[in-house]
Amino acid sequence: MKWAALALVIAVPIAFALTSPLLAWRSPIYIAAGIAGVVGLALLLVQPLLARGLLPMHAMRQRRAHAWVGAALILTVLVHVAGLWVTSPPDVIDALTFTSPTPFSAWGVIAMWAAFAAALLAALRRRLRVSPRRWRLGHTALALIVVIGSAVHALLIDGTMESVSKAVLCALAVIAALYAAAGLRPRRR
Repeated sequence: MKWAALALVIAVPIAFALTSPLLAWRSPIYIAAGIAGVVGLALLLVQPLLARGLLPMHAMRQRRAHAWVGAALILTVLVHVAGLWVTSPPDVIDALTFTSPTPFSAWGVIAMWAAFAAALLAALRRRLRVSPRRWRLGHTALALIVVIGSAVHALLIDGTMESVSKAVLCALAVIAALYAAAGLRPRRR
């Protein structure tokens, strides 16, 4: 049941984005960049669920899956930004330099850099020699910035995502991230 609900929450906004009439005259690179952003947003819902062991699978598999989904998330960010760069370099430069007139750009850039920092922190976990508690605090704080920044970024854009499914996906991702960050665990039965 959990898998079916998760698949539905992820598939609906992606399906709406793929069938958006706003994509009719766009280039394949632009479409790939936009869909990568939608998939990345969906992965932001999955990450905290895996991090806190809330999905019906063995704990060790969830930990490995969290790492793989994190890598996939970074890949979606890279495809999103690279595709937008190819289709409109001035817009990406404005976003990266925080000179864009659109507020959604700044939120996306902040979320992007936080995602890169969270991934780097994960990759260097053993080398940093910080306590597990401090590492988790840093990684979780960065993850919250990623999720909240990405949700605001997505909600401010009038684009290919359908508004209701986008709002639901953003809300669920933020709720899952806050729940995971609070350290709440489901009751064992």
